[in-house]
Amino acid sequence: MSNSFFKFKQFTVHQDKTAMKVCTDACLFGAWVAKQIEIIDLKNILDIGTGTGLLSLMLAQTSGAIIDAVEINELAAEQAAINFSNCPWKNQLHIHHKSITRFAEERDHLYDLIIANPPFFDNQLKSQNRERNIAMHSELLSLEELSSCIYKLLADSGKAAILLPWNRVEEWKAIAKKTGLFCIKETAVKQTTNHSYFRSMVLMQKNDATASFNYIAIKEGNDYSKDFSQLLAPYYLAL
Repeated sequence: MSNSFFKFKQFTVHQDKTAMKVCTDACLFGAWVAKQIEIIDLKNILDIGTGTGLLSLMLAQTSGAIIDAVEINELAAEQAAINFSNCPWKNQLHIHHKSITRFAEERDHLYDLIIANPPFFDNQLKSQNRERNIAMHSELLSLEELSSCIYKLLADSGKAAILLPWNRVEEWKAIAKKTGLFCIKETAVKQTTNHSYFRSMVLMQKNDATASFNYIAIKEGNDYSKDFSQLLAPYYLAL
């Protein structure tokens, strides 16, 4: 059984109300985004599908930006609100309980940075837990809809970052390009140096540019890899 909370160096994520718990690849994604962006200068950030609020909390730790976190699930939105209210940066963090499509329709505000760890499995075996299905599967949000919302809400000079399964990255990049979003960096993720890629972290912008590619392994043998440890050191208690 998963722990009801996950404690970091500067904040705690309570997760008893949500179907999706704190996971290593999401933590890596948050730390990677903070490393890629000149985050201290950002004025505003949008977190699409915030869940527990993990990514928003990680970015609030490293920036002074105002962060809007959108979450369609009522219990997850309540959970994120609790986590925000108990952290040192509660005045920066704002939860919005609605779909990102509705949020995009209502919002005339543009963002310097948009982050998304979306429901990314499609046409795959689902669990009996509907809340978990919504959190994990493309049941209520397609990649086409996500791309359209990101483009509408992203400032011309802004960046967008998305975490996806390795096998859906090329599909995403093709969809995003049609919308007007271009990949400028991709970091593939392995569980260990001996495993195949299973996730990709993609950084995008509205102007086309030559994209760079690298990869990171979470572990080397039984220990966290050097690259992973350096990224997560500001957050993980054990590092």
